[in-house]
Amino acid sequence: MALAPRIVIVHRRSELDELIDRHATYGQAEFFLRSRGRSIADLQARHDAVEAARTAVEDAVPDGFRRATVERSELDRYLFAPEDVIVAVGQDGLVANAAKYLHGQPVLGIDPEPGINAGVLVPFSPAEAHAQMLAIARGRAAVSERTMVEARLDDGQSLVALNDVYIGSPGHQSARWTLTDPGRGDERQSCSGLIAGTGTGSTGWISSIASDRRLADRLPAPESHDIAWFVREAWPSRATGTNLSWGVVTGEQPLVITAQSDLLVAFGDGIERDRLSIGFGQRLTVAPAATRLRLVVRPR
Repeated sequence: MALAPRIVIVHRRSELDELIDRHATYGQAEFFLRSRGRSIADLQARHDAVEAARTAVEDAVPDGFRRATVERSELDRYLFAPEDVIVAVGQDGLVANAAKYLHGQPVLGIDPEPGINAGVLVPFSPAEAHAQMLAIARGRAAVSERTMVEARLDDGQSLVALNDVYIGSPGHQSARWTLTDPGRGDERQSCSGLIAGTGTGSTGWISSIASDRRLADRLPAPESHDIAWFVREAWPSRATGTNLSWGVVTGEQPLVITAQSDLLVAFGDGIERDRLSIGFGQRLTVAPAATRLRLVVRPR
């Protein structure tokens, strides 16, 4: 007999929770904000809205379904099962945070603050959660498969991200490497890092870079399998070039970076503590990941 679906509700601690942690008590947190001309009321209202949404989603879990909750900081230690249905209650970034730890489980995004969040990856309201959970369990939900980007070291270590991967120095020093773009050749570079992003990430970090360079029309569409990449602030010199400053990886041949710095890092979707360390002479490849996010969307 097949197991009933397990609804795994993913959330993150509110700004109010984090502020109270930092100042020990609610009163001290309130005083800290008041001394800077701010009111704690705004944070309290946002906290209450998210908590109300999470409670509504927990109450919406259909009878007979199993349930669990996981906070964002615990995602890298949580064991997801194949039959899980992931329900992210929060900002769009919460879906990206969870996606890298999944292997084909469907993700339902719930927006607790309509009008504040972009709602690209969390398009549903708490009131719609029950119907969507049933639709997923019955195989009737509309699902969009989103490409993820993978960074892989030559020793087998790898990480994936839904929006983008950053590769560069962990501090403020220049990153030095040889970049190989299939069909365009090699180039030694000194720069402030490289961002490689997906179609889903085209509304995020890489969007600002592409807009500055008037390349926004070259970004991949949300369901595209391509990966766009941009080198930041490449330095022209006798030893380093700036010709290979952007491009698109289609999956057939990855972008290759050969480190020429003592220590570089790669991390995805802004989660710096979950990262790869790249030593001098190591090769890192960037390409579309085999794993894709199965995002529940509204029917077209």
